[in-house]
Amino acid sequence: MDKNFFAPTPPMGWNSYDCYDTAVTEAEVRANAAYMARHLRPCGWEYVVVDIQWYARRPNARRETWQYLPFGELEMDEYSRLLPDPERFPSSRGGAGFGPLADYIHSLGLKFGIHIMRGIPRMAAHQRRAVKGWSGTADQIARPCPVCRWNPDMYGVADGPGGQAYYNSLLELYAAWGVDFIKCDDICNTDNASPFYEGKYEARHEVEMLAKAIEAAGRPIVLSLSPGPALIGEAWHYAQYANMWRITDDLWDDWALVKAMFSRCALWEKHTAPGCWPDCDMLPLGRIGKGSGDPRESRLTREEQKTMMTLWCIFGSPLMLGAELTALDGETLSLLTNRDVLSLLDPARKRRQAWRDSESAVWVSEDPADGSVCAALFNLSDREREVSAGPEALGLPACSAAELWTGRRTACAGGVLRDSIPAHGCRLFRVVSG
Repeated sequence: MDKNFFAPTPPMGWNSYDCYDTAVTEAEVRANAAYMARHLRPCGWEYVVVDIQWYARRPNARRETWQYLPFGELEMDEYSRLLPDPERFPSSRGGAGFGPLADYIHSLGLKFGIHIMRGIPRMAAHQRRAVKGWSGTADQIARPCPVCRWNPDMYGVADGPGGQAYYNSLLELYAAWGVDFIKCDDICNTDNASPFYEGKYEARHEVEMLAKAIEAAGRPIVLSLSPGPALIGEAWHYAQYANMWRITDDLWDDWALVKAMFSRCALWEKHTAPGCWPDCDMLPLGRIGKGSGDPRESRLTREEQKTMMTLWCIFGSPLMLGAELTALDGETLSLLTNRDVLSLLDPARKRRQAWRDSESAVWVSEDPADGSVCAALFNLSDREREVSAGPEALGLPACSAAELWTGRRTACAGGVLRDSIPAHGCRLFRVVSG
């Protein structure tokens, strides 16, 4: 199987983390999936991903002190493989695992995904549990360095036959459940406290083992690597073994974090291709924070939300929502279902940053099929200001343009596209010559 065909376009979907944190339930996943099928699937949104600690019993029992409860009780089979918590995912009882939930997601015309942590459960190593397909036990393949700084559930896995057998057994199980997408954490950058693109990549062998296990499982499963920032010097390795990789640490509803993505997108702009997608992280839109005890509507202004959606699309990032979909307001839904904007995710498009300074940025996306250009003008400053793009950026001597968020048409005097833009806002134009 060619992994590049698993994700020929940037994956689009919903992930439970931003709203439900570690404590999402099957009922909540089903409700959000049903909403996606009705309102978002026609525009290309298709993945439903259950994020971290779906295997943990009572994961929020001490949320005021611990996000990830040290030495908490985990569901696990005899082969050291984690299983869904039956209290939160009742359809998993009797050895069914995520099979019934995946079947429901598939019945809606959607695809099903799960989050996993890199490695093998510490509990399995301490109890010397078996590893399917290998004569040794979990403690013999557990690798305590590097170990995750922020989640206590796992040890790393040593490079060798036993480690590969363990990952093969995981993917055999996930394929049997009907999993279409895996977000693997603590693997893209194993020292995510380091400065941007100066971290470590000490689990590269586990990325390779996961890719081999997916191949052996015989099911097209998208592999997503977290957390970031991904290391630009390892771009070739991510592209060879994964489908998407995070180029930032967790991104929340804070303008400073969104603004910082302009430099990161510029760094990674030449590394997007079918099956290989640098990932700007989830879209913190709508109602989020419920599971962490901080329920709120996104703190980003509407202009900032539009800027984020525009940058993610014109750059070619995967799009993953974190909101409680059943509570989306009409304006947020309209941001997510603008087909003209979403068309920028077409992998055939040629995309580039044309200009950026501390106060503005211009991105251009060319359609080789008809020669048209989409140009995004961003105001990164804290005041309203004019932003422009001339013929050298647009590649057109004279032009007319239509703004894709509003439908407003404008002429390009002297081949220069310009507009007055609110603070932290943007304009996104489709430009044609003449």
